[in-house]
Amino acid sequence: MNDLAGKTALVTGASRGIGRATALALGRAGAQVLVHYSSNDAAADSTVAAIIASGGRAQKIAADLRAARGPHLLAERVRAIVGGRLDVLVANAGIAKAASIEETTLADFDDLVAVNVRAPFFLVQQLLPMLCKGSSVVLLSSLAARASVGELAAYAATKGAIDTLVRHLALTLGARGVRVNAIAPGVVATDMSSFASTEEGAAYTLSLQALKRVAQPDDIAHAVTFLASAKAGWITGDTLRVDGGSKL
Repeated sequence: MNDLAGKTALVTGASRGIGRATALALGRAGAQVLVHYSSNDAAADSTVAAIIASGGRAQKIAADLRAARGPHLLAERVRAIVGGRLDVLVANAGIAKAASIEETTLADFDDLVAVNVRAPFFLVQQLLPMLCKGSSVVLLSSLAARASVGELAAYAATKGAIDTLVRHLALTLGARGVRVNAIAPGVVATDMSSFASTEEGAAYTLSLQALKRVAQPDDIAHAVTFLASAKAGWITGDTLRVDGGSKL
């Protein structure tokens, strides 16, 4: 498991859930991992400690991606740690808000766009000087981008934007030898989808899927690690569905 030996990786939102699982997987694959978090120092420390305990290298790095200058500050801090090259960027940080159209507030909508769309766009922009031939960018989309699931209209719109952004970034950065893809999970057992831990929520989740179990963060992390590696060297501009056959 040394496909990423000698590589540097940044995972946003890496203190818990899919981000934490991805950071651990990249660390096991040999990468030096920068564990981004917003405010939970203890959770970030736990992720870093777990990577180091498995023989990897990691360091935590804080930034508020809800703030307009958050991606710019994060990029500056990344450069200060790893220098001029970043091999893997996983823009995983995201927020969700379940609400009807009538109940969605302007503040909620703006927060969703800020974290889920604006932050990854400007993080890629600010990290461009560090993204070199062979670098891989992985953004996080969602089942909600292509199918109606619950009252998630505003959230789904942000993930639809990611699917569009992937294609434009892939075309633009392809000349540099940089690949850009997205992962679109279905329901995953994380804090963001805590309803899946209830009996009713699990039953609803399984009703959506061809594969009859609730996904775990590692299911998504394995796919992200594949896209980050040279084994996916001829894949770009794509959104890979990792959803157990949801809404077929």
